[in-house]
Amino acid sequence: MKRKFLLSIVLALILNSSLLISISRGQWVQCDVINNSESILSLAISGNNIFAGTSGYSVYRSTNNGTTWSQTALNSQSVYSLAISGNNIFAGTYNGIWLSTNNGATWTHPYSNSVNVYSLATRVNYIFAGIYNEGVIYTTNNGITWSITSMINNNVYSLATSGNNIFAGLAFSGLGGHGVRHSTNNGITWSSDILNSQDVFSLAISGNNIFAGTGIQGVYRSTDNGATWSQTALVNQNVLSLATSGNYIFAGTYNGVFLSTNNGTTWTQKNQGFTVVPKVFSLLITNNYIFAGTGGQSVWKRSLTEFIGIQTISSEIPSKFSVSQNYPNPFNPATSIKFAIPKSSSVKITIFDIAGKELETLVNETLQAGTYQTEWNASKYSSGIYFYKIQTDNNTETKRMILIK
Repeated sequence: MKRKFLLSIVLALILNSSLLISISRGQWVQCDVINNSESILSLAISGNNIFAGTSGYSVYRSTNNGTTWSQTALNSQSVYSLAISGNNIFAGTYNGIWLSTNNGATWTHPYSNSVNVYSLATRVNYIFAGIYNEGVIYTTNNGITWSITSMINNNVYSLATSGNNIFAGLAFSGLGGHGVRHSTNNGITWSSDILNSQDVFSLAISGNNIFAGTGIQGVYRSTDNGATWSQTALVNQNVLSLATSGNYIFAGTYNGVFLSTNNGTTWTQKNQGFTVVPKVFSLLITNNYIFAGTGGQSVWKRSLTEFIGIQTISSEIPSKFSVSQNYPNPFNPATSIKFAIPKSSSVKITIFDIAGKELETLVNETLQAGTYQTEWNASKYSSGIYFYKIQTDNNTETKRMILIK
C-alpha cells in the first residue's frame, strides 16, 4: 500500500510538471526581479551585457541574458534612455548624460547640465541626445564636447537613426509643437513634418518603414521619410516603446505588448504569461529573445522564435473554422500551416510523431478572428510521417504530413 501511495505521488508530480511545462510554453517569463517599486525605462545591449535603466535612480547589468542583475555604480539618477557606442555606454538621466567605459563599474558626467535627457541615439561617430525643452544636442568625440542642433525649444522624447536620416519624436512641446522632425545633415536643419499634432513617445525603423508610437492614438507609419503618415490598425493605445526584427513590429503600451507582422495592417496582443498586464516602457531584441521593461514588474523576456512563430494573413472574419494541408508536403526541413478561426478563441497547435508522442507546441495563445499561418522547422527530426493538431475552444482537427530528407 505504501509503495502504491508513493508511486501515485511520483506520477502526480510528473503530470503536474508536464502541465506546468505545457502552460509555460509561449509565455513571458519574469527575469530576476530588479525592484518592483521601479519602472524599467530603458534597455540596451553591449556584447554579453544587457543594461536596464530604471526610474529608481539606477542602471542595472545582466551578463546571463537577464537571469540575474547587479546594480552598476550609477545609482542616483532616473535613467530615461541608454545608448551604446563601441565600449561606451551613455545614460540619459534627469541630471544630464553619464558615460561608462567599463560596463558600469564607474561613470563620468560629460554633460552635467540639470536637464532631462529623454532619448539617445547613435549614428556612425555621432551620439544624439533629446532633451526636455531644449531640443537635440550631439557629440562626435564620445561626450568630451557637445553641440546644439537647430532643433531647440522642443521636448524630444524619442530618437531614431537610419543611414543619414535622424528622426526626432516630440511631445508636450508648447513652443516647438508635436509630431516627428527629420534631418539628413546631422541636425543642421530639420524638416517640419507634423504628425497630426500627436505626442510621439517612441520611434522605430524597419527598412523603408518608420513607425511612431503616440500617446492615445496608437502607432503611425511613414514610407517616405516622414513626409506623410498613416495610422496603423493599433489605435487608442499609449505606445511607450517600439522594437523591430525583420518584418515583425513590437509595440509596448499601457496594455502590454502588441505584435504586427504586416507593417501595422493588423496587430495581435501578446500578453500570455504576465501576472498582471503591465505598462511596457522599453523593449529590446537580442540573443533570440525579446525583453520588456515594465512599470513596477521588473524585466520580462520571451523567446523571439516562439513570439514571432505565427503570422496574421488576414483580419477578415472567415465564415467557419478551417485548417489547410501543410505546404509544401512532403517537405524538407520546413513547412507552413494555415488555419482560420471565425471568432476569438484560444488556439493550440501541437506536433506529434507517428507513435503519438508530442514533440513541439507551435502556438498556444488566444487569437482574434482571422486567418493565420505558422511554420514548423523539422531540421532536427528524421524522415517520416508526422501529425499536426489544431485545437480551439470549439474545434479540433489533425492532419498528416511527410518529412523527407
